[in-house]
Amino acid sequence: MKTRMRAMAVALAAMLGTGCSTSGERTTAAPHETLPAGCEARVARVGDVDVRYLVAGKGDAVVLLHGYAQTSHMWLPLIEVLSRDHLVIAPDLRGAGGSSRPESGYDKKTMAADVHALVRSLGIERAAIVGHDIGLMVAYAYAAQFPAATERVVLMDAFLPGIGEWKDVWLMRDLWHFHFHGEVPLALVAGRERIYLEHFWNDFAADRSHSVSEADRVLYAAAYSQPGAMRAGFEYFRAFEQDARDFAAMAQQPLSMPVLVISGEKASGQVLVTQTRLVAKDVRGEVVPGVGHWLMDEARQSVVPRIAAFVAEAGPAAMQPTNTGAARASRG
Repeated sequence: MKTRMRAMAVALAAMLGTGCSTSGERTTAAPHETLPAGCEARVARVGDVDVRYLVAGKGDAVVLLHGYAQTSHMWLPLIEVLSRDHLVIAPDLRGAGGSSRPESGYDKKTMAADVHALVRSLGIERAAIVGHDIGLMVAYAYAAQFPAATERVVLMDAFLPGIGEWKDVWLMRDLWHFHFHGEVPLALVAGRERIYLEHFWNDFAADRSHSVSEADRVLYAAAYSQPGAMRAGFEYFRAFEQDARDFAAMAQQPLSMPVLVISGEKASGQVLVTQTRLVAKDVRGEVVPGVGHWLMDEARQSVVPRIAAFVAEAGPAAMQPTNTGAARASRG
């Protein structure tokens, strides 16, 4: 019966849209991305993945990790500010944007290892790590696995699987997408990726008219319409149970570096702040009033300077990136 229902759903998806496939894979040319002066896009081979990343500036290293329904593009406004005094690296995570989309490796422990390998390949010994949404989970896994390589951490609006009352979020009715993965979901969204993504951009904002811009929606929809991209994105959520086991183990050794938590009042609110205090010793929690999940879009004027100030607190003496690393990153 279950097999028959799956076949019927796949057939229905095929009738609803043209050019659909059960894998959700189709070729779509991504629109041109205009980068600020001094910012370059590069690709590095890291283990079993090719990682596309943006790099700009010189100085102490800062790594920016995007979330679901976005790519490294979300960080451009912050890159413009941070790159005045820092070396900024913003990768497309495994499975997203211009990075490759392997069959496995979407647990956040593995994704953090991707990022660490990229950072080390650039000769950087120590960096500040900033993550939003799925990216904050990767940021936490990075800091927990590589504390000596992590100067400080910024976690932005989502939750930490396996920590505290995490299942209250994971099983929340409105967050059904955490459990929407596999053959049938892929068939249903194939050819209609933007329709699916609009749910996130609209419903997770405090005001859908003041959320992710139309130009950025076009770019992200094209990125997630690439062959294998939706499957990879769904794998981020499928891995939450493994992430929960990994994070529960990591939490036995609390983070010692400073951690800044920024959440939207109309999104995760105090939840992430409370969770982070269970896994780190030095936590500053800030809830931005009146905004939702898309902090870089809904509250850019307050969030960008707050992150810049927090990162700047470390100072050149504390960060101590190698000269070789800065030069290597500048050359690519």
